[in-house]
Amino acid sequence: MSVEIRVLDPDTDADEWNRYVDRSDGSNPFFRATALRLQADDTGTDLNLLAGFKGQEPVGIFPVFEYRKGPITGAFSPAPYSWASYLGPSLLNVDKLKQRKADRRTKRFIEGCLEWIDEEISPLYSKFVTAEFDDIRPFVWNEHDVKPGYTYIVDLDGTEDELLKRFSSDARSNVRNADDTSYVIEEGDTDDVERIVDQVRQRYENQGQSFQLSSNFACSLHEQLPDGSLRPYVCRVGEEFQGGILVLESDGTRYRWQGGVKPDADVDLPINDLLDWHVMRDGLHDGIEEYDLVGAGVPSINRYKAKFNPRLETHYEITTGTFGIDLLVDRYQKHR
Repeated sequence: MSVEIRVLDPDTDADEWNRYVDRSDGSNPFFRATALRLQADDTGTDLNLLAGFKGQEPVGIFPVFEYRKGPITGAFSPAPYSWASYLGPSLLNVDKLKQRKADRRTKRFIEGCLEWIDEEISPLYSKFVTAEFDDIRPFVWNEHDVKPGYTYIVDLDGTEDELLKRFSSDARSNVRNADDTSYVIEEGDTDDVERIVDQVRQRYENQGQSFQLSSNFACSLHEQLPDGSLRPYVCRVGEEFQGGILVLESDGTRYRWQGGVKPDADVDLPINDLLDWHVMRDGLHDGIEEYDLVGAGVPSINRYKAKFNPRLETHYEITTGTFGIDLLVDRYQKHR
């Protein structure tokens, strides 16, 4: 039996879609219908929720954003320049299958989605960024270019002390020797989400780089996603905001999505070390298995992230189509 591709409605079928998200091991909060609708609104794209079925059994989900501007058409997942971490396809009900059946089902699901994208969108350019989806062979077989990307993962296991002992000596010292009466680290509110995004934007602008993440988008995620999906960890000194990290959370993983930039204030405190430690420590206590530091491709930043003794994991950027279209989309998004 072949895999049938159905298109769910982001509004009327949101509950059904979210049930599939909850059952998929490779999903994250950006897969939820609310987050996808916000991405579409924020980027001026149309959202298509592709779901694969074998009979009545769901086998995969693939949110696809359709971009149109004059003669330019594109298919993206996540949405272009939305600053969402990972999307692309995610599978359901595959673990129980033997390898041959799993391979065949994955191939049919991906090829069915690509056929739908080609017929309904006819993109000049497509770009999908996946994580926790390892079998990218169907994309290769269908003449897509695949480029590996990298991230660091910290395993949250053992006791607090065992986790801390795996850190580098300077990270351990920063955590243990900080005067815990001189600062407060806590989970903040929606105003703190905006403060963190604004701090990151200022950091980018000071370095002469563009930063297109909308504060309204991030705040809406915090307000509309289920409680705990987006956690703004903040550090305050004397009740003044000094820095923060926006943490996305799924059942087994926390994602270091935004924040953790060098504070502007001259404070004698290892703010980011302490923020990351509290994120990991709280996750450990809550039964979270991993802390994804979201990125391991910038050497200067890697030096900081590597001191938590993470392991290196691979994700994939999958593209096809006309070279340079992504740059035109970039210019349009900056204009918007």
